[in-house]
This record gives sequence, C-alpha cells and structure tokens, in this order.
Amino acid sequence: MLYICIPTYNEAPTIGVLLWRIRKVLKDFPREYEIVVFDDGSSDATAETLQPYGDVLPLSVLGGERHVGYAGALDALCRAVAARTRYPRRDAMLLMQADFTDQPEHIPELVKRFEGGADIVVGERTTVPGAPVPVRRLRRVAPWLLRPFVSLPGVADPFGSFRLIRISVLRDLVKQYGDDPIVSGFGWAANVDLLSRAIPCARRLETVSLEQRYDIRPRPSRIRPFADAVNLYRFGWSARGRRSAPPSTAAT
Repeated sequence: MLYICIPTYNEAPTIGVLLWRIRKVLKDFPREYEIVVFDDGSSDATAETLQPYGDVLPLSVLGGERHVGYAGALDALCRAVAARTRYPRRDAMLLMQADFTDQPEHIPELVKRFEGGADIVVGERTTVPGAPVPVRRLRRVAPWLLRPFVSLPGVADPFGSFRLIRISVLRDLVKQYGDDPIVSGFGWAANVDLLSRAIPCARRLETVSLEQRYDIRPRPSRIRPFADAVNLYRFGWSARGRRSAPPSTAAT
C-alpha cells in the first residue's frame, strides 16, 4: 500500500484538482494506494471540496476544526499511516503539498526507488528561475543556518516536502518517541526535523532531483524569509549535535 499524505490548510482552489491529477497518474499503477489528507482547520471551503471525492477515490480525511500547524499535521499523518498498515516493510508514506508545488507525475519515480530497496527517498528541488522571491531568498540562506548544527550527509536539500518513507521507519519513530511529537518546528524546519529523525532508522536513503512548479499555484507563497530563517536557526540550535547518516546513500 502506498499512502499519499497531504497536509492541507486553506487549499480549496487546488486540492480537488490535485486529487484528480493523482488519480490520473496512478490509474494503471500496479501498487494499491490510499490518499490521506489532513485538513488543518481550514477556514475556507477545503472541507466541502474534499467531501465528494471520498465517494470516487480511496480517500481518508483527518483533522477538522482545530488548527495544529504544519508540524502537527505531519505528526498526525505519520502516526495514522503507521497505525493502519498491515505490512510495514512493504508499505510506504509519500508526503506532498496540496498547492501544485509538488507534481503528482513524479510519484512513480519515488516509488521506483522505494521498490529498489530505499527506505527513504528525498525529492530534492531543482533551482527554478520563476520561483517566488521569498522562496529564492530563503533557499539561499537556509543551508548556512543549519550547517553548524544539523548534519544530513548525502542530502543536499532537506527542506522540501516531497519525500517517501517506509512505514517500518515510521513505526520505529512512534515506538521511540511514544506520545511525544515525532515532528516539531515550523515550515521548512519541520521537514528537516522529520527527515533527521527518520534517517537513523533507515538502512538506505536515496535522493532524486525533481522540479517544483510555482507558475500554476493560484495563491501567493506563504514563505516569510526573515521569520522562517529565524525559525530554522532556532530549530538548528535546539537540534544541535544531531547526526543522521544511514549505512548507504545514493543520489541521482
């Protein structure tokens, strides 16, 4: 089973179209899949948009009225799929954004690496000249902010959201942290936190370069370069000394 997990906050204009794009990509996919959306207390029509898709797609919707933040949404998704799977070594969670930034057409490439033996597959974002200015600014400074504190050998871009993790790795995290959060931090820091915690539980990690799309996203970027840079620095300081290196890594 492939669990496609999508944290969602006020994405009514895109979430429905994204689900249909996923369905089209996976129409002849040999692996069974389920889409799990976490609605993080959206105040727009996200919940209403999602409702009819449950009748035609293998879709589960978590969350609801309370806003828990991006890290809380990731934590809930990790725990949900870790609890429901029957075959943790054979199943995987694939995380992606709801705003068209991550492209469903890249899902088969990540799954291919997983079926080749990778426990974690990290989609590393290529440089996009048309990326919003706030995104480009944060990407320039983000590696420098974390470098003194957090080491992730073999991963050039730990900040993106598009990645696949074997469910057995998630179960190890749940067992290790118990009721404490698996993921903390804000925005990109939460993506780094999940990855840095998961890597020590993995036997093999692979990275693959994937192009993000910003030109088809209808809303402005939510990145705030200064505030997000401060959050990354604070996360790095709190996670200082954490060293994450699996036995083998591969990049393409």
